[in-house]
Amino acid sequence: MKHLQDSYKHKGKREILISALKEMGIQDQAILEAFDTIPRHYFLDLVFDAQAYKNMAFQIGSGQTISHPYTVAFQTQLLEVEKGMKILEIGTGSGFQTCILCRLGAKVFSIERHKELHKKAKGMIDFFKFSARLFFGDGYKGNKTYAPYDRILVTCGAPEIPMELLNQLKNGGILVIPVGAGKEQKMIKLTKDLDGNVSEEDFGTFKFVPMLERKVN
Repeated sequence: MKHLQDSYKHKGKREILISALKEMGIQDQAILEAFDTIPRHYFLDLVFDAQAYKNMAFQIGSGQTISHPYTVAFQTQLLEVEKGMKILEIGTGSGFQTCILCRLGAKVFSIERHKELHKKAKGMIDFFKFSARLFFGDGYKGNKTYAPYDRILVTCGAPEIPMELLNQLKNGGILVIPVGAGKEQKMIKLTKDLDGNVSEEDFGTFKFVPMLERKVN
């Protein structure tokens, strides 16, 4: 496939992006290395190839977008990922975030409600030979089969925190989710202590496509 070629020009643009991410506060070296080894342009249509390493969101079909690189890196940094952790991702989208988590050594379980995006993301996971498990379905319900999870990441804006997801979070775990019913959401980090008590932190405003309950297509 022609667009799955990683040229010196692509690599140079990635280096510039990674430097920009550092300046924006992304300090986790493992995350920066993951961004360097997972070419973002692979997940975009050819028409966006020249802009793939700008800090921009792009349409990926089905009314969905691939998030800004900074947003992906910031959410990942909030998760505090450790190798071998079991992570539930709500909103597979293009599969880029999924691949970043896999590169960090996580065991990823990801749910997507759009069938076409689910199929495309599966192709990318297979291309990189990662062993993430991808599911087509309603992210609001999470995935009880493999619960509890060390980490849960939601990559779409939820009007409220789905209790079903919080219930599937392991004691000692972290849930990162954008919360808000409008055009902008607050980035919320929920930490469940070893006794099951939950604390909440607000990390500012971001923009995501909405998380829709009981809707798959």
